[in-house]
Amino acid sequence: MTASSFPGGTSLSHLDVYADAAADGVCGGSPHMHLVSTEAYVVISGRGALQSIDADGFRETSLAPGGVVWFTPGTIHRAVNHGDLQVVVLMSNAGLPEAGDAVMTFPADVVADAEAYAAAADLGDSDGRAERASRRRDLAVFGFETLRDAVLTGDRAQLEAFHRAAGARVRERAVEWGDLVRARPLAQAERSLELAEAVASGSVLHLADARVHEAVPSVGERGFGMCGRLRTYELSDEETGR
Repeated sequence: MTASSFPGGTSLSHLDVYADAAADGVCGGSPHMHLVSTEAYVVISGRGALQSIDADGFRETSLAPGGVVWFTPGTIHRAVNHGDLQVVVLMSNAGLPEAGDAVMTFPADVVADAEAYAAAADLGDSDGRAERASRRRDLAVFGFETLRDAVLTGDRAQLEAFHRAAGARVRERAVEWGDLVRARPLAQAERSLELAEAVASGSVLHLADARVHEAVPSVGERGFGMCGRLRTYELSDEETGR
């Protein structure tokens, strides 16, 4: 992974939350969960909500311009669009979500079967991706409703089973995740500690290396993410430095 001084070793994207209705009549994205990374929404336009299932059960958090909400690993979340909802997404551990740190809430039998899960998650080539994204979202919503309804009755057994199945689904990929964490967030934290100690000792030599960097947005049509159409940003110092 190329070096990046972007704050916190995070990734950045611009998200237009899906505006079409799922099978339950609610407009929005595919419910899913991250196993290691924390995600944040900074709302820049529109109205909506974040439906979530976490240690406290099911809840719905309103989203409006200027609002900021973040959710830790294990939070099952669904972005709901009440009209023109757009958010800037900050994700910890840049590169980890792309490496598989996300599991959608497909029905239990799908999550338990590697081939079935891969087939349900696959969007294929450019032709028909919008339709396949909608089908993927609807299947995840079906599983989300099952988990939500169980939690609302006080039954957490299905949620705990989903946690175990999600862990099993990504376990092999997770072997490489430590390298990604060490390359970005851990390396940045260690560098910050070095600089703090240098200043405390009277050295400011690192200030001579100050630079401005500019993020480069992805080109072409926005990609199909789990929650909506995404514009990602390249945050590499090597490629974006002046």
